[in-house]
Amino acid sequence: MSVEELASLATEIVEAVSEVYIGNRAVVERTLAASLVNGNVLFEDHPGLGKTLLAKAFGRALGLEYRRIQFTPDLLPADIIGTKVWRQNTGAFELVRGPIFTNVLLADEINRAPPKTQSALLEAMEERHVTVEGETLKLGEPFFVIATQNPLEFEGTYPLPEAQLDRFALKMSVGYPRTLEDEMAILEARLRWAKDDPTTDMRPVTDRGTFLEMQRFIEHSVYIHPDVIRYIAELVRNAREDERVEAGPSPRGALTLLKVSKANAALSGRDFVIPDDVKEYAFDALAHRVVLKPEHAFEGVSGAEVVERALRNTHVPKEAENDG
Repeated sequence: MSVEELASLATEIVEAVSEVYIGNRAVVERTLAASLVNGNVLFEDHPGLGKTLLAKAFGRALGLEYRRIQFTPDLLPADIIGTKVWRQNTGAFELVRGPIFTNVLLADEINRAPPKTQSALLEAMEERHVTVEGETLKLGEPFFVIATQNPLEFEGTYPLPEAQLDRFALKMSVGYPRTLEDEMAILEARLRWAKDDPTTDMRPVTDRGTFLEMQRFIEHSVYIHPDVIRYIAELVRNAREDERVEAGPSPRGALTLLKVSKANAALSGRDFVIPDDVKEYAFDALAHRVVLKPEHAFEGVSGAEVVERALRNTHVPKEAENDG
């Protein structure tokens, strides 16, 4: 696969999803970039903005298996990963796999589940395997999670711990329709589909094998100059060393930023990374990994402000932009 073929396929995927998900195209592109590096995505937004539709459309467009879990306070780990059931006719325990055995998993309202259940998902998100009654089972490839949480109605929720937030490559907001025309386009599309779930009519742009080939190209064939690697490292350290920060982005955060920067380069038709690729994803990849000191959090300082200052204070390499 060439970078031109990958970029062309990526455009087709974005177009296919955008025909169903009438919303922010940049969100579609960033979700695709994350998925191409097996990155998990967290959407924090109000209900009814199309997060579930976006996840389903992605599964269909990529030709991958898609499943959804509605997180509730009574959800158990076994409801996610599965369990072993005694079969009288065979006289043995049989593994019943849970919905996590899929390619694209939508974890809806993830913060409504108790910590023990969240931890079961945590292992899968990072290690790409689960443990069922002492037996470790590898998940299929590809595997990534698209999770949602509501910024309102905190009663009965369990805030995600920093360790779990760190497992999300990107944290984004879908947002309300930006213009009256966008709002009308959603209503007109619903009339045109004459059904609530238009994803059933979507035809896959790729299949599992092609998508894995796209992932391998980004992993092995997109070049990143040492100066750009240094730029990422300095950016993360500047955010971490901000005097307002209790705990800054981890090395995992830096690695995530490197990966999605490579994905963005490929989606842009380049087989090399430039600093603008890094800047494009810095906020979505790093801001949710910033833990502020209490006094600054009370003053309303956000992780995005910390990342913004770090971007201003980090020297941007110039030669690397043209050295592919």
